[in-house]
Amino acid sequence: MVYPSAPWNLQGYAVETLQLVDVARVRPLVPSELEIVSLLPGKTLGGIYISSYGLGSVMEYNELIVVSASANYTGKWGAWISHIYVDNPNSVAGGREIWGLPKELATFSWEGSDSVKAAPLGYRVTVSQGNRQLCSLNYSKQTLALPLPFSGNVFSTESSNLLLFKGVLQSRIGLIKGELEVAEESPFASLNLGQPLLTFGSEDMRLTVAAPQVVGNRSLEFSY
Repeated sequence: MVYPSAPWNLQGYAVETLQLVDVARVRPLVPSELEIVSLLPGKTLGGIYISSYGLGSVMEYNELIVVSASANYTGKWGAWISHIYVDNPNSVAGGREIWGLPKELATFSWEGSDSVKAAPLGYRVTVSQGNRQLCSLNYSKQTLALPLPFSGNVFSTESSNLLLFKGVLQSRIGLIKGELEVAEESPFASLNLGQPLLTFGSEDMRLTVAAPQVVGNRSLEFSY
C-alpha cells in the first residue's frame, strides 16, 4: 500500500454528533490504563464523525469514526476511537501503521441535495460493509455557520505502546438537526448509542492529523 507520512492534511465536509455513552458498556473496549472521564454519573462523552475528504487532501476518501469515550492518562486528555471505517485501502494501511487505529474498509452513500429530499431531514449518509449496514445519519442542511478553529487529542495503541496524537480543524461549523440509526448487526451496536445531544455540520473543513507520540506503555498488549 502507498500512503503519505504524517501529518495528513485533509479537506472536505463532515457531520459530527455528540452523545452520552454508558461507561460500563464501553469499558471493555478501552485499554485499562486509560481512565474513562464521566460527564454525568456513569456516562462519558462520545459521538459519531462522518466525513468526505476531497480535492486538496493527501488522499480522497470517506471516513466514519466512532468516538466511544473521553479519557485521561496521567493528566493528558483525549478521545478514544473504538471503531473507524474508510473506503480507501491506502487510508486503512496508513491509519493502522502510523496511528495504530483499527481502520476497516466500508462503503459510503451520501444522499440528498438542495433540490432533492432524500431523508426526513433532507440529507442522509449510510455506511455499510458488504450486505451489513453499520449506521445511517439523517441530517438537515447547514444554514448559520461560523468559522471556528478546534483541536483535540486522540489516544490509540501500537503493540505495547500507548499513543497520543492531535487533530487540528479549521472549518465553518454550525448546529444542524441529526437522527442516528445504528443497525443491530453493527459492530458498535453494543454501545447503545442514542439520539445525538447535538449535531454539527462542518463546511470548508481543513483537518491536519499529526504524527503520534508514545505517552506510555501497556502492561499487556491491547487488541481492538
